[in-house]
Amino acid sequence: MSETTLRPRSKGKPVPEPAGEPTARPSRASAEKPSTAPVTVAPKPVLLGAGSRHFARRFSGGLTPGLATSVSKAGGGRAWFEKQLCPGRISDPSGKAIDTWYPRLKQTPQQIFNGEVPWEVMGDLSRWTMARRIHSSRQLQEVMVDFWSNLLHVPLMDDTAYFYRVSYDRMIRTHALSSFEQLLLHATTHPAMGLSLDNAISTKDSPNENLGRELLELHTVGVDAGYTEKDVKQSARMLTGYRVDVWWPEFRAFYDPTVHSRGRVTVMGFTSANLAADGRAATKAYLKYLAHHPATAQRLARRLCVKFVSDHPSPGLVSTVARAYRTHNTSIKATLRAMVDHPEFAKSAGKKVRTPAEDYVATVRALGIKVLRPVDGNSFANAMYWQYRELGQAPYEWPAPDGFPQDNQSWSGAGRILTSFATHRNLAAQWWPTHEARFRSQDSWLPTLPASVDSVIDHVGRQLLGQPPGPSVKRGVAQVIGRTLNHRLTQSEADQYWTVIGIVSSLLDSPSHLSR
Repeated sequence: MSETTLRPRSKGKPVPEPAGEPTARPSRASAEKPSTAPVTVAPKPVLLGAGSRHFARRFSGGLTPGLATSVSKAGGGRAWFEKQLCPGRISDPSGKAIDTWYPRLKQTPQQIFNGEVPWEVMGDLSRWTMARRIHSSRQLQEVMVDFWSNLLHVPLMDDTAYFYRVSYDRMIRTHALSSFEQLLLHATTHPAMGLSLDNAISTKDSPNENLGRELLELHTVGVDAGYTEKDVKQSARMLTGYRVDVWWPEFRAFYDPTVHSRGRVTVMGFTSANLAADGRAATKAYLKYLAHHPATAQRLARRLCVKFVSDHPSPGLVSTVARAYRTHNTSIKATLRAMVDHPEFAKSAGKKVRTPAEDYVATVRALGIKVLRPVDGNSFANAMYWQYRELGQAPYEWPAPDGFPQDNQSWSGAGRILTSFATHRNLAAQWWPTHEARFRSQDSWLPTLPASVDSVIDHVGRQLLGQPPGPSVKRGVAQVIGRTLNHRLTQSEADQYWTVIGIVSSLLDSPSHLSR
């Protein structure tokens, strides 16, 4: 796509699309075969028990033979989850390789400002994010980075904040499994957040309320916590002083005590004399107070439970998680442990709908597609942007400050589901993109033939979904390929163009894949 193609953004300014889309997408009928040799040896599936499979599906991008093996070796889903809580101890060669694919992400905000096209760097950040979700061994960390990035949301294509958006992502990754107190402090005072919600231009003489309000409404206690407009104004005063010069030659983020609003501040029970010119200590105390507030504990607990358990978690579950959060000094690890150890978590398997981004990652992983280092816009690692963006959820591109929805209903519309079906077939048929990627051969999905259609679908399902398909799914897949379940499928029938594609894509269309 041309760099001059414009689209509106949340602040009303047209911004060029990220570059990198191929000049012409291959048609389905004439799509090229993969430019690299396909993987022809089928990995032997390790079938996990229902409990272990539940952990793997909720806290990863999707089951793969390699992940199932890791879970089994760890001693089951709960033990694997515990290991994943310490990502620094997990060897991640694939993730390290992906970290070298997009060198523009190594640039400083100043370098991006002075020399790079920022929306192209944001496109690289999006692709890097999805590649890591697909191939990194640190799957829980990737899931939690996504969760916190949507709670403490800075839109990826925010036309004032994107110089610092890569730095913001690094900060989220650093604190994604530490404590919410630390995460909130670093997010609220980060230049990207300050630019996105206008705190970078807020002064004692002209305070801007955007960040002060969203800190209360979205990031901590919630809109129903009982704060007032006076609290919002006091919150905004406390945050003054954190500045970013983005239109001056030095291009820097800094704290300016001369613009900090001094004097007594009271917000929802928090009180500070706030007498020092340098208000950073008072701001830190204020953010700590909000992080530990009972309303914040309840709100974060419920949001975590909606994401990882069900859309309607019981009050008992939410209270258990909130209590662990407060008891353990806002520790994210302790909070997650309390959630997964509650009986309600075990009973929630399959009750969450995969978002479009989760579906895309899980589909690439299920199909065993190995994404390789990109060389141009047609490379899978670059071209995939246009696929998952068409699905409706390119990472962090939600334009409003509240982040992508977490509930099932938001992602269960007919349009979204039909677009997912089309994407499943595109990837299963190896139509596009195919460059710089390795695919499994179609024959590698099949058992020894002839075999009943029932047993063929079962064989493919165990590899693709990590579990045997249910009877209704089998009947639906058989109908798609025009066979009965007891029909003996021959090799010549399997070699027909739509047979394997129909089986694989239909299994991806099933609730077993579209839910987690």
